[in-house]
Amino acid sequence: SGLDWVRVCNEYSWRRDESMEHMMRAAALVGITAMIRVEKGDPYLISKAFQCGAGAILVSDIASYEEALAVVKAAKFAPKGHRGYSGFSFAGHWGADSGKDWIEWCDQELMVGVMIENEQVVSQVEKVMAIEGLDFGFFGPSDYSMSIGLRSSQKDNPKVQDAIKRTAEAAAKYHKAVGIGIGEPYEAEAKKYLDLGLRIIEVGHELGIIRSVFKKAGEGIRALRR
Repeated sequence: SGLDWVRVCNEYSWRRDESMEHMMRAAALVGITAMIRVEKGDPYLISKAFQCGAGAILVSDIASYEEALAVVKAAKFAPKGHRGYSGFSFAGHWGADSGKDWIEWCDQELMVGVMIENEQVVSQVEKVMAIEGLDFGFFGPSDYSMSIGLRSSQKDNPKVQDAIKRTAEAAAKYHKAVGIGIGEPYEAEAKKYLDLGLRIIEVGHELGIIRSVFKKAGEGIRALRR
């Protein structure tokens, strides 16, 4: 498909059954990294995401340094954190790759990220980005817009753009990455955020992309009748 990674949302879509593991298997079969977004406040969801094969986790609605630190602790094995150990999982090849080397690989290679999507966390963003073991932040312009009273998603609002810039600068200082979702025109918007220093680009959501393609096709065909 040309994509490097795919995000599976378990915040707004509820998947606590075998469907999540099936999606992780599908990603593994085509060699694409899968990121699972989960809600905050439940360390089990972070552990389960990694056990079923995610290459990255993203935790939503983080509002403070302490909450971001708790995410990292839940994602790492002792002594770096308190993730429960079992190699008998899809990620551990059902025990074939478990053991010390697998633990070290997980702590080093699996990516840990938090959503930067409200005024509270942006006010502490430099402290958050300094957390050891946190790999990236993902800026959520829609929820950030709501958190500052805009009452709708306003990515291009100067206040939102300033928060994105602050997040990117803090991340660069501590050699962390920042991501954001983009829409059409993809190349122009990607360039805008890459130039700001963001390093992770999400090309929309599949439902929005499908809707856009069919809308354009329908409008174009109807225009032929006129």
